[in-house]
Amino acid sequence: MALSNDVVALFYLAAGILVILGLNRLSRPATARQGNYYAITGMVVAISVTLMQQDVTRYGFVIAGIVVGGIIGTLIALKIKMTAVPQLVALLHSFVGLAATLIAVGIFMEKSAAHQLSTVLAVELFIGAVIGAITFSGSLVAFAKLQALMPSKPLRFTGQHWVNLFLGLSLFGLGGYFLLTYSLGALVVIVGIAVLFGVLLIVPIGGPDMPVIVSMLNSYSGWAAAATGFTLGNHLLIMVGALVGFSGAILSYIMCRAMNRTLLNVVLGGFGGNNSSQDVNTTSNDRGFKSAAVEDATFMMENAERVIIVPGYGMAVAQAQQAVKELMEHLEAKGVDVKFAIHPVAGRMPGHMNVLLAEADIPYEKVYEMDVINSEFSQADIALVVGANDVTNPAAKDDESSPIYGMPILDVYKARQTFFIKRSMRPGYSGVDNQLFYRDNCSLIFGDAKDICQKMVSQYAMAA
Repeated sequence: MALSNDVVALFYLAAGILVILGLNRLSRPATARQGNYYAITGMVVAISVTLMQQDVTRYGFVIAGIVVGGIIGTLIALKIKMTAVPQLVALLHSFVGLAATLIAVGIFMEKSAAHQLSTVLAVELFIGAVIGAITFSGSLVAFAKLQALMPSKPLRFTGQHWVNLFLGLSLFGLGGYFLLTYSLGALVVIVGIAVLFGVLLIVPIGGPDMPVIVSMLNSYSGWAAAATGFTLGNHLLIMVGALVGFSGAILSYIMCRAMNRTLLNVVLGGFGGNNSSQDVNTTSNDRGFKSAAVEDATFMMENAERVIIVPGYGMAVAQAQQAVKELMEHLEAKGVDVKFAIHPVAGRMPGHMNVLLAEADIPYEKVYEMDVINSEFSQADIALVVGANDVTNPAAKDDESSPIYGMPILDVYKARQTFFIKRSMRPGYSGVDNQLFYRDNCSLIFGDAKDICQKMVSQYAMAA
């Protein structure tokens, strides 16, 4: 049954509203799941209505794509570990970019054969192909870094910015030639240069900046979808793509503010992985640090009034969130006030720690963002850091020579006593030694975060 254009427009409007409501609900952990339902419903409506339009006459490939893609997506969703979600998100962004590029090339070949190319359409095809190709290759590089298929540290070479400038100018020059000649060869070269440009844009980005890059690539994927919407004349795709593009850009800005850096500084001045483990070990031996036993930490925490837990990527790697929840429950049973402090760039993607804590069913009202919780560290008896490194490093405030100087951090060092769960003295993702380790009120507990937290829980269980 084919739908009229007016009916299609009405359903598209409803789908767009559902997507907007979904984005709004995703801004808060307590409503994020509801936001996903809204967005899913909106996309189901959009796809269903699109398939009922008059232009769609054959459904074989469409149904096959939905079935195969649905099966693959479901299997991935069921098997994926929470630690691998950031790289999965980056990989999915690459699919959006690839789709936008292929659509641009496909539409060009179709319209060129029918002699229906115009300057406006050529501009749309150029923009869609360039943004899509950059998103595709840049997202693959981000995936490779997050998956440890490439070094997480910045990969830079002499004259890199000049090369990027040359590639950017080449894209505009070839774009002008493409608009004048409608040449398929020019379009193919444009796509190739954009792919290379995307690679060179992301390889200099260091590990600490990955949350910003993931949100930036999310924005790119939105603009790629919007450009595809113009090419296909699909108003809903334009609207949804613009929403994703703007929301990703706003999130990137928020993340940059959390690091006290600009997006241009992140893209052009990535850092991370500069310190070798040998240098760090030498520094550690020279300065000295204190270690503590699990029994010491459990005794002090159960006799405390206020405990603030700071989760980090180490918790994600160890899959310790459930053990952390059990620890919270034992402490609360003894009358301890327990709260969680989240840094905006903790983990490998925006909201990574919030997702992990929600997975363990830790109440949303116990999870606080940095700006809210920072003032409470000075009143806290214990701060328990579970694998968070760079976001707790006082060097960001005290050491002007540090690469992370100026980045807002969680004021863990202000707590009466800090226990830091850590596998070794190796630095965090940025490669910067954590000055917190050498403070008088900090003690390190070495080991796997999950094992340590489970031992703490066992201590309380035996004492009960």
